[in-house]
Formats: sequence, structure tokens, C-alpha cells
Amino acid sequence: QVQLVESGGGLVQPGGSLRLSCAASGLIFRINAMGWYRQPPGKQRELVATITNDGTTNYADSVKGRFTIASDNARNTGYLHMNNLKPEDTAVYYCNANVRYLRNGYSVTDDFWGRGTQATVSS
Repeated sequence: QVQLVESGGGLVQPGGSLRLSCAASGLIFRINAMGWYRQPPGKQRELVATITNDGTTNYADSVKGRFTIASDNARNTGYLHMNNLKPEDTAVYYCNANVRYLRNGYSVTDDFWGRGTQATVSS
């Protein structure tokens, strides 16, 4: 199996920055794509940003120009750099990855989710 562990959340003032990390572990051959999602209080989970193995990125309109998604393929780790944070960015941030890995002697591909990390933007 594959595990994703997020880190880097916390409390920050409006206009501040946070860097989230997502570390993938297991018998991984390749991370095909990685994404960050968030779930604000009382709302549904929403897409924030995605990145493919070749570096193609996609962002929600609400974060364009403020957030940057990146990945370190050699370390199986993804990042979300969040700048100029606003109170409406407050949410639990989840990492998602589409991973090719070894399971019971076979190469398979599945989607995995982390447990999330809380980011709170407040003065």
C-alpha cells in the first residue's frame, strides 16, 4: 500500500504564507499526478491545484497567482506554497495522488488520500 502524509499547516495572519508538504511512502514506481484539495468549515471538499509527472499544473481560479504547486519526483514529495493568504483559505487541506506501485507482486495504479492538515488564516 501507499501512504500520504501531509504537514506544514498552522495558524497564520492574513497576507502570510504557509508551505504544505505531502510525503508518499510505499513500494512506489511512479507518482503520475498529485493534487491538493481543501474543505472549508461547513463546505464540501474542493480542488485547489494539481500537478502531473511532467510538470503540468492546474489551479482553481480562487488561488491563481497566490498558490504554487510543486513536486520532487525523486523524493515522492509534493508541495503547496501558499502566499497572500486570506481568511477564506481557512480549511483542512488534503493531498491526493495517483500512484503506480507494487502490490502482491504486481504493478498496479490507484488513487490515495492523506488525512489532511489544518490551515487557519486569522488575525
